[in-house]
Amino acid sequence: MKESKAYIIPFVGLKDGKHTFNFNLTDSFFEIFEYSIVQKGRVKVELLFEKKETMMIGNFTIQGVVETTCDRCNDVMDVEIEGEYQLIYKFDNKETDDESLIIVYPEEYEIDIKDALLELISVSIPTLHKHPKGECNKEMISILDEYLLISDDELYEENESSEEKNNEEEQEIDPRWKALKNLSKDK
Repeated sequence: MKESKAYIIPFVGLKDGKHTFNFNLTDSFFEIFEYSIVQKGRVKVELLFEKKETMMIGNFTIQGVVETTCDRCNDVMDVEIEGEYQLIYKFDNKETDDESLIIVYPEEYEIDIKDALLELISVSIPTLHKHPKGECNKEMISILDEYLLISDDELYEENESSEEKNNEEEQEIDPRWKALKNLSKDK
């Protein structure tokens, strides 16, 4: 349980202003969670924590590698992750449905960020993770080829052409829609 205590921030003792916390997460961090989609990894997290009178703002920068399974051959593989996220810890008595707002009740004097760290790492994992072409388990690919209607090579070509098509479509967007799209990203 010592590992679990490393992710508790006693905010009562912190002065108003910015504070930096660094975490080097290893396999022992992921072992804390029984049902995590990540069981192994090496992730660096920098937390810029700003304490104010009515709230605390946590800006998390995540970068590292986690172990997951290939979506194609089901063998273990390393996936690089990175991301920047913000969570707001608000001093209040009322619950909220806002996922980026965490209520800190008046009787609390510390916050445990380990669940937030796991969640932010989990959402940093790309939705599709597969080995580069030719690196999948050849035995599994040969079995799949027997049952697939589309060959593995065609899947790669299809994915590459759809990525190119998405890039072309982004370039062709009406500037007014593009401006509106950017507004939603700012929130």
